[in-house]
Amino acid sequence: MHASGSVIRKSIQMFKNIREDIASVFARDPAARTTFEVLTCYPGLHARIFHRLSNTLWHAGLKWMARFVSHFARWFTGIEIHPGATIGRRFFIDHGMGVVIGETADIGDDVTLYHGVTLGGTSWKEGKRHPTL
Repeated sequence: MHASGSVIRKSIQMFKNIREDIASVFARDPAARTTFEVLTCYPGLHARIFHRLSNTLWHAGLKWMARFVSHFARWFTGIEIHPGATIGRRFFIDHGMGVVIGETADIGDDVTLYHGVTLGGTSWKEGKRHPTL
């Protein structure tokens, strides 16, 4: 019983997060017209949803599966987000082709990125090597 309650709570939170992401698109992109359009035509939103899945897999120890989901998301959206990256709420990527976010990047709440931004590594050493926004 406890496990099913946890799944239900997590599912409810997932849909709340997606609704919040959609609202952030409308708040920051005057070209957004309908929820259906945002859900179907905004690769930044798709990348964010895929990242939530890959990040969950990453932290569950399913590293290969997380990387595969991330790889598929890059092919589908043109946006590369490492499954280990930490991303806050209401993150919005507009015109996202070529955006790259590295493994130890830490992005706070209410951040917007545009096309071609790379939050890349600054060294070859283990540990924190990507920017914090």
